[in-house]
Amino acid sequence: MKYCSRCILPDTRPNLSLDSKGICNACRAHESRPVIDWVKREKAFLNVVENAKKRSEGYDCLIPVSGGKDSTWQVVKCLEYGLTPLAVTWKTPARTEIGAKNLANLISLGVDHIDYQINPKVERKFTYKSLMQYGSSAIPMHMALFNIPLKIAVKFNIPLVIWGENSAFEYGGTEEERTGFRLDSKWLKKYGITHGTTAKDWISPELSRKELTPYFGPSDDEMEKSGVLAVFLGYYFPWDPEITFDAARSHGFQVRKEGPKTGYYDYADIDDDFISIHHWLKWYKFGFTRLFDNLSLEIRNGRITREKAIQIVKEYGEQTPYEDINKFCKFIGITTEQFFSEIEKFRNPDIWVKKDGKWMIKDFIIPEWRWQ
Repeated sequence: MKYCSRCILPDTRPNLSLDSKGICNACRAHESRPVIDWVKREKAFLNVVENAKKRSEGYDCLIPVSGGKDSTWQVVKCLEYGLTPLAVTWKTPARTEIGAKNLANLISLGVDHIDYQINPKVERKFTYKSLMQYGSSAIPMHMALFNIPLKIAVKFNIPLVIWGENSAFEYGGTEEERTGFRLDSKWLKKYGITHGTTAKDWISPELSRKELTPYFGPSDDEMEKSGVLAVFLGYYFPWDPEITFDAARSHGFQVRKEGPKTGYYDYADIDDDFISIHHWLKWYKFGFTRLFDNLSLEIRNGRITREKAIQIVKEYGEQTPYEDINKFCKFIGITTEQFFSEIEKFRNPDIWVKKDGKWMIKDFIIPEWRWQ
């Protein structure tokens, strides 16, 4: 493994690459922020807003929301610009108490809201198959949260869908993908975290097409014909987790009192007990954790040094979410022993070696790491 010389992300991270100076494409993308004409970008957003209002038959825009700090920021921004939004949520089967409170707070800011819950029996089967086939706990989640809002926008003739950050910009991607503002099928296939699959690929004797209905989204042609434009708010305004958190907190958003379960932030990924598992599985597959992502953002935004970030990783460890894993296993109907046995199949042999009965990563960023 090779690590970015500026942040702490490794070259095993999907869509991340290092240049001849050892700097990753995510850090290079961040360098462009000071030269971006944000005034011009805001004017472009004003044009998007005005176009949506002219074409609106009711709702000006649709905002996919979880109740998290980013979706709260999205709602606040849209209301500030005079849009009449419909907020849409894919209801996780593991919604937390604080997640429910934050979602209720978001709705109270002044939006209509749809809480879309999928048949838990279908969700259970799909999630089980996802884990067994790809070692992923979150393919159904990402397929639902991306496709359900787009489908509703097309059906309700809502001209604009407003997402938050563009992960291709924040965590690595090509120049075209980083600078783009539209979410389409090409973007979803690469960055939608579904291993390049669509709902059609999951039809089987155990999962019928009808059962998978919520996971099918509109095609690019359907989006084009309906005139629905799906954009990233992070293209028009500087996206920073601290900025979105401050905006959300000033509008009633609450944080976890217990601190972060995975990662660095006590205000991120707090609305769902299963998202921690998705992030933690990166450890087996790519040799890094959610903490690496968060700390790399902090480095780029000048709040910590690379040396400090490495020290924090050493202190926090791999953050295995045992309690959430137990809940997840009960949901899909397996034991924790089965879970760990299954995910062992997805341990990356290119980076992991076994010495003295312990798995360890070759050339890990922290040489004195205490391997379990």
